[in-house]
Amino acid sequence: MNQYVIIVAGGSGSRMNSDVPKQYMEANRLPIIVHTIKRFFEYDKNVHVICCVHANYSDYAEGLMQKYFPYAKIKIVLGGETRFHSVKNGLAVIKDDNSLVAIHDAARPLVSKETIKRCFVSAQENNSGVPVIKVSESIRSVDGKKSIAINRDNYRIVQTPQCFKTDVLQKAFEVEYKNSFTDDATVFENAGHVVNLVEGNIENIKITLPSDILIAEALLKK
Repeated sequence: MNQYVIIVAGGSGSRMNSDVPKQYMEANRLPIIVHTIKRFFEYDKNVHVICCVHANYSDYAEGLMQKYFPYAKIKIVLGGETRFHSVKNGLAVIKDDNSLVAIHDAARPLVSKETIKRCFVSAQENNSGVPVIKVSESIRSVDGKKSIAINRDNYRIVQTPQCFKTDVLQKAFEVEYKNSFTDDATVFENAGHVVNLVEGNIENIKITLPSDILIAEALLKK
């Protein structure tokens, strides 16, 4: 089955205290989004890449793709008001029903090839493959001024890429947006499907704060 990846890069990165969205900031002399896309081409040089970007940065993103991936056919698509709408725009350009699609955050440049493979294999076999890692610290449920210790073994941290059979996910996205749609798995689940979890990799952090850049640079060097 053909494999697609939609890189969600429409965010503004407001928590980074930067005029440039986080996906375009540099880590080890390369824009973060370039590191991210390289991971997928290292997994499979024939993967089809679709980048959903903010309208203000469409030309800039196009320039980056031509500079760093001159021989790859990377499709630039305008993002929407929310992640849901951006992914929906990306899905709309895929006309291949017999395929798999991964949705991945542009700000996750440290996803491993093994994680990508596990997600795609699970999607082919089970309609979905969503990477998760265990919670390594104690957690508490907070309600006002009260808090209760809860069993961390019952919880998982969700990562991307979240992979699905393309036609199944496209149908799942034929709904009105809900605030409960925090990621692609929740949209898939809303359509009555069961989300299949696979092992992620702990290095697959999402760059959100300035300190995350330092962590990413150290891991990328390693």
